[in-house]
Amino acid sequence: SERFIYAMTRHPVTLLLGYLTVFLFGMCIRSLIAKPKSHLDSAVALVLHVVLIVLFASFGLDVLLLGMMLPAVIAASFGAYLFYAQHNYPSVRLKAGGEWNYVEAALESSSYIEMNALMAWITGNIGYHHVHHLNHHIPFYRLPEAMAAMPETQSPGRTSLRLRDVRACLRLKLWDGKAGKLVPFPKAGRANAPAA
Repeated sequence: SERFIYAMTRHPVTLLLGYLTVFLFGMCIRSLIAKPKSHLDSAVALVLHVVLIVLFASFGLDVLLLGMMLPAVIAASFGAYLFYAQHNYPSVRLKAGGEWNYVEAALESSSYIEMNALMAWITGNIGYHHVHHLNHHIPFYRLPEAMAAMPETQSPGRTSLRLRDVRACLRLKLWDGKAGKLVPFPKAGRANAPAA
C-alpha cells in the first residue's frame, strides 16, 4: 500500500487534479485531521472555499464553473506541477540526512525554473526556488536580485516550462543511489531495476 500511495502521489494525473489532491486534501483536509489545533488556517481555508463556492453558485452554474472552478483547477494543477518540478528535475542531488547540510540541500535539491518575465511575475518568482530555500526571508520580488548577488546561487539545477523539460521532470520517480540520480519507475519485467 505504501508503494501504491507513493506511485499515486507522483503520477501526472495527481498533479493535473491538484485542486483536489494538493490543495483541498493535501493542504487543508489532511493537515486539519492530523493536527487540528495547529492547523486552524486549514479550517479557515476550507470555510472560505465553501463560502466562495456558494457565492459563485448563487449566480448560476456557469458562473461557478467558469468564474471559479475552472481557474482554480488550472491554477492548482499548474502550482502542483511547479512544486513537483522544483524538487524532481534531472540534475537534482540527494543525500542521506547525516551527509547533508542546509546550504547544500537548498542549492542542490531545489531547482531554478527558467521563465520569461511575464511567467516570473505571475508566479511571484517561484522559479528561484533554490534561493528561496537558501533563505525564505528574501521577499519574492528580491529573489532575482539575490541570485545575481550571490555567486553560489548562479549555477543551480535548472529546468523550464518547455515541453521536453516538463516531460523529463514528470518521468522522474525514484532515487537510484548507485547512479546518484532520479530515475523513472522500472518497466515491468526489466532486469537490474534500481531499488526504491
